Amino acid sequence: MMTLSAEPAPVEADREAMRHAMVASQLRTNAVNDARVVEAMAQVPREAFLPPEHRGIAYRDTLLPLGNGRKHNSPLATGRLLTEAAILPSDHVLLIGAAGGYAAALLARIAGSVVALEEDDTLVATARGALAGIANVDLVQGPLNAGWAKGGPYDLIVIDGAVEQLTEKLLQQIKPGGRIVSGIADRGITRLASGRRTDGGFGMMDFIDLECALLPGFARLRTFQF
Repeated sequence: MMTLSAEPAPVEADREAMRHAMVASQLRTNAVNDARVVEAMAQVPREAFLPPEHRGIAYRDTLLPLGNGRKHNSPLATGRLLTEAAILPSDHVLLIGAAGGYAAALLARIAGSVVALEEDDTLVATARGALAGIANVDLVQGPLNAGWAKGGPYDLIVIDGAVEQLTEKLLQQIKPGGRIVSGIADRGITRLASGRRTDGGFGMMDFIDLECALLPGFARLRTFQF
């Protein structure tokens, strides 16, 4: 009787080759040109922050399912957000939508300190294990749309996903002169955008249309129309 064996999972050498191929073909050719971001994405094993069943496809340029309706941003979306953020070594960063901890691990290599916020129990458990031993990351759990005021104010807020609107609670946690980068969802289209808080208020400017994972809790109120 013939039995079918499962396709073997990629060995570490294969994953390293896929990681460097991701950098060469997905990132460098698409304006991920901050050398520190490129180096971090070339070194951090993305598969370690994903559910076991998806680790073999960790370096595909696509959104990956995480369960409970959540998806993991593509490497390109995360890379473009971090590049646009122009991260400083002294920055105190709030990461919204930490998922399994991948973006937090990247930020930890570039910024001074990171507060990584996630609300999903399963994803928090994954991130807790994957981020163990990274001293400058504080993993916290709570509603994504509320931010994490206890750790603020922040020089930079990175939303690793798309939202329909930013909450006032979140905007109040940015220092004057502080920045924010995020995916923006608008009528079925997702874009990446950046902004800065000034004395006159806060505004966002799109910089590329790109598929981005939707985050819960940021939907606009729908009004009834005749």
